[in-house]
Amino acid sequence: MAKIRTGIIGCGGIANQKHLPGLKAFADRCDIVAFCDIIIERAEKAAKEYGAPGAKVYTDYKEMLADESLKLDDVHVCTPNVSHCEISVAAFEAGKHVICEKPMAATTADAEKMMEAWKKSGKLFTIGYQNRYRQEVQTLKQLCDEGALGDIYYAKAHAIRRRGVPTWGVFPDKSKQGGGPLIDIGTHALDLTLWMMNNYKPKSVMGASFEKLGKLLEPGNQGNSMGTWDNKTYEVEDSAFGFVTMEDGSVIVIESSWALNTLDVGEAETFLSGTKGGADLRDTDGMGRGLRINTVVADRMATVLPETKSAGVDFFEGASLLPPPQQEAKIWLDAIEGKGELCVKPEQAFTVTKILDAIYQSAASGELVKF
Repeated sequence: MAKIRTGIIGCGGIANQKHLPGLKAFADRCDIVAFCDIIIERAEKAAKEYGAPGAKVYTDYKEMLADESLKLDDVHVCTPNVSHCEISVAAFEAGKHVICEKPMAATTADAEKMMEAWKKSGKLFTIGYQNRYRQEVQTLKQLCDEGALGDIYYAKAHAIRRRGVPTWGVFPDKSKQGGGPLIDIGTHALDLTLWMMNNYKPKSVMGASFEKLGKLLEPGNQGNSMGTWDNKTYEVEDSAFGFVTMEDGSVIVIESSWALNTLDVGEAETFLSGTKGGADLRDTDGMGRGLRINTVVADRMATVLPETKSAGVDFFEGASLLPPPQQEAKIWLDAIEGKGELCVKPEQAFTVTKILDAIYQSAASGELVKF
């Protein structure tokens, strides 16, 4: 089989941290032949490190998509959130498969345009929710699918940093990102929660967001783990919360922050409560387990800590010893080659965006948003 010919649009942080290293592990199956970034030096640097011989660089993604000599099969959209829609739609119209970074889009309206373009194209489409490929997440998903927790009727999607404001790229720029921690890290926690519940039918959302510490805390009084941010140009929320009621009556609480005076921190976590038991993705003993099951044994409450370190034995069906970036790349390449199904379905990612957008709408209006 001929190698898959891939183009990268956006050669910044997420491309270099995840997409490019992930694809590099499968250099025998994939050639990265095109790199596009509005800062040409970034595209050139990525092409030098990860590109196939003769790889081309661009500053305009439209020019890249129109270059028939590339014979592109797929593109990875690794740009700021607000641009996901425009670029993905153009890629579909150019006949390419698309893997787009999370979230699908900054608004429901943009996500709808992407869904429409995808369906017309007949191509593959997925979103970069790589936390699904963590070992403890795969284990929990298997338990949920087997009904070990029973009917999950209450859940919490948790993405809280005490001080973790990104100080690079365009993260605090609302015009490019569409929001702050909710759309950045809250999206991962919500994706995991909906996936575990296998429930994608929201009925209503109530939300609240706060622009407090991001603007109040001045340099020298921030304690930020990622360096000092400019409180004068900080445009997004520093924390946001939501209460989601699903059509079947189950509820989800969403918590997200980059800066919040709390010790209850953790990212890409889900807490699940069902009729047979509960579970969460919190690593409380520092041993890297990251998964707790709460249940009853011999009429006694019990907590079970499954061993899910990736260096261990492949002890459960579907286990993968690949790191999440490589697993995401493998699933994507397999799907293009017709060897497997996508893990993150467009319809699932669309619901995540729809709920996040509703939280922002509710926070702005103070009113309940109904679907």
